[in-house]
Amino acid sequence: LPMAFRDVNARRHIGLQQLSALALAGRTLLGPMKSCKFIVDESTNQSTLICSAVRLIESLDLTSAAGQLLNETIQAQNREFRTGMSTLLFLIGAWSNAVLECLQQNVPVSAIVSVMSEGLNSCCERVQCLQISIHDVNKELCSSSVRPNALKSKTCQIGCDSLLNPHIFLYVQKDISAPEEVIPVNPCSHQEDCSNFNKRPLSSLASFGSIASLVKPVGDRSTSWISGSGVIASSCNKQKLTHSRYFSTSRKCHFSSQQGSFRGYLSGPSADPCECYGFGHLAMALSHGNQTSVKLLQSIVAYQRERAECSGSSQFNIAGIVTCCLLGLPESYSCVTPGFVTLVSPEQTTVIKYFEDKPLRILLMDGDLTEQYRHLGFNRPRNVRTILEHPSLPEGRADLWLSSTLDILISFEVNLVLVKGNVCENLMERCIANSILVIGSVTRDVLCAFGEVTSAQPVTYLTQLNTSCVGSGAQVGLWKACDGRAMDLGELVPVRIEVRGIPLLTAVLTTTVASKMQLIEDQFWTLAYRLHHALHDKKVFLGGGAVELLCLSHIQMLAKQPLQPSNKNAVREFHNPGLAASATEYTSVVLQALASGWKQYLSVVMCNTAEVASELEACTSVDHHLKKAAECGSPSAYILKAFRRGDLLRGGSSPFADHGEGLKVYDNVTAKTEAWRRALDLVLLVLQTDAEIITGPKRNQLVNSHVSSEFMFL
Repeated sequence: LPMAFRDVNARRHIGLQQLSALALAGRTLLGPMKSCKFIVDESTNQSTLICSAVRLIESLDLTSAAGQLLNETIQAQNREFRTGMSTLLFLIGAWSNAVLECLQQNVPVSAIVSVMSEGLNSCCERVQCLQISIHDVNKELCSSSVRPNALKSKTCQIGCDSLLNPHIFLYVQKDISAPEEVIPVNPCSHQEDCSNFNKRPLSSLASFGSIASLVKPVGDRSTSWISGSGVIASSCNKQKLTHSRYFSTSRKCHFSSQQGSFRGYLSGPSADPCECYGFGHLAMALSHGNQTSVKLLQSIVAYQRERAECSGSSQFNIAGIVTCCLLGLPESYSCVTPGFVTLVSPEQTTVIKYFEDKPLRILLMDGDLTEQYRHLGFNRPRNVRTILEHPSLPEGRADLWLSSTLDILISFEVNLVLVKGNVCENLMERCIANSILVIGSVTRDVLCAFGEVTSAQPVTYLTQLNTSCVGSGAQVGLWKACDGRAMDLGELVPVRIEVRGIPLLTAVLTTTVASKMQLIEDQFWTLAYRLHHALHDKKVFLGGGAVELLCLSHIQMLAKQPLQPSNKNAVREFHNPGLAASATEYTSVVLQALASGWKQYLSVVMCNTAEVASELEACTSVDHHLKKAAECGSPSAYILKAFRRGDLLRGGSSPFADHGEGLKVYDNVTAKTEAWRRALDLVLLVLQTDAEIITGPKRNQLVNSHVSSEFMFL
């Protein structure tokens, strides 16, 4: 009798148990106040600091089928959105446990799949009322009480003297250890008339510097950075200097494509708050407390917006952003630099110094610059990594290829080669000897950006090279830090490549802790893609747990209702007539299990952000909000009102507690809902796969075997 096999023991639904165990490792990664983890490689004893679900799953040894499916699911979310992976991982674990509880209550697999799928679809439709357009968000953020003085953060924006004329930019930080002290850079007296100072334009980008926000470590309150601007406010000096184009009262476009740079004028703030801050407030609201990255991103938004107003292009172009990680510099040196900043070997610095401030002829290679390279075709399979091993070439043939390649470069007078893939080491040495700078591992977006402004056309093989493929106008120089010094980091040297009018920006990320470098880069790209997807969707969700609280309220409401006619299809799928008679009971059980996932999500977020002392207290708080929402009659209206007050699931601590006034938090729409769907799809896939294995063709043989008590037949 099928109903006789009710026990679910250690051998039952192992896939779901594995998903739950793996997801438990990422529990502390949920919410804005994440707890980082150290991943230690047992073979090398090297460790790295991770704070994202992607890095966690990549670091684990996933040998099981369920683990491989989990990895593929998280990687798919990361490739498409670059955000929402921690939510995805947590819900996979929560709903795996929920499904296991349903199985322990003898709920058929068909009922679990049907009711959970319909419940999630209903949630996605219900939470549409909590979506708000980007236009309304900007209007609300810019016109609300959260003004620049309420957005003072623990970071500051300081223009570097290599970009800003030292005669114009008066103050720089003297010493990180003495945050209260500033010194004038101007060789003239710092008592010079400020009115004359305000009329001076910023210098162009031709001097190879950095435009943007020098970010101070958390806890340093010496200076303040104001959203969407270039205001510097010393804690010991009331004078504020502005150098952002947002604060220009003139409607004139100060970006000149002829100069290949932007020019800002120092003046008072604009009367239109939306014009002042653009997407700066939106980036802050999407940052979820990541203050270091948001300052860099706001600098990028400011630069790109000025360029967009002059060229009519998109106001935020994520393809025009690259990162360069510099290990060995303090985090306060992080900044945004126009052009392309990358790392080269110390041997190439002689070539760079030789070509400094000289116009170069540039070649773009869309592939590897090696003798063995062969193009794999345009329809390449996704998520497949091919490793090619070639036997060593005969010495004569290798020398012949090196000589012919070098002759081609010299004949076309190529000075700079950007290669998408790898570069032959022997060829690199010969190019250095002939004053040709070759840089490998350049992304396609960077190649496209240089191709647009230099008229260079990418080639796959050097044999395709002709005069029209070679571009001109590039300049190269050593990247300089905010104090004007060129950095020599030992094994690698940062170099900056610039072309007049190039829309490319490099976020230079610095730290002295090697294990933290990947974490800083991941946090920056997560925020960048949140802003990108928000502008693409043209809408955002209310954040701070508002959407999940409405889902929880909605599912609990559905669980208390009788079975709807639309759900009666699930009844016909039940194999046992006795189960069909109690379909309403199963629907309620499954929906309550689905709701438990949302409740766990909210509770863990509150615990991770130190809003409550324990998960029990968090559950009590969630139940309190659910009760008040039910008493209100309209849960969505209650949640919206609480969100606008700033006290939704929030105690005394929050990512923006330092601002004094509650700053609204928002989430991406598509990325969040897709994370929900992917989580449930994976859980139900593993559930049904386990069920297929259990209910195989040898059912009668298993029934009569001595291990029959270990199986449950549906």
